[in-house]
Amino acid sequence: MSEATWPRDLRYNKEHQWVRAEGDVARSGITHFGQESLGDIVFVYLPKAGDKLNAGDKLLDIESTKVIWELFMPLTGEIVEVNQALDSSPETINQDPYGLGWVLAIRFDDASQLDALLDADAYAAFLASEKA
Repeated sequence: MSEATWPRDLRYNKEHQWVRAEGDVARSGITHFGQESLGDIVFVYLPKAGDKLNAGDKLLDIESTKVIWELFMPLTGEIVEVNQALDSSPETINQDPYGLGWVLAIRFDDASQLDALLDADAYAAFLASEKA
């Protein structure tokens, strides 16, 4: 797997989400593998800024031409921003999952939760074991 597919500065979970922490705020989105598995994304049911959720709580649904996929909160905290551009251009997730296709920003409560997420190598190993 190339670094472009699995950026090394991100953390990942087994639900194919990525997290990029900057201070006490983390941007999050869907991994390259996740968006590729979904196919063409046609709608994102965005949460509201200001919502406070626990890690593992249902966050939103993403609709593709293949399936409706549930996305869960990767960290406990408050949603401080959502990517409103996805309302009119949900396909941005397919085109640029680690850049313009980010989904939300979270002000997280507990930095130790980041340690529970996978680094790029562990995420790649997880994917390899799923395919085996």
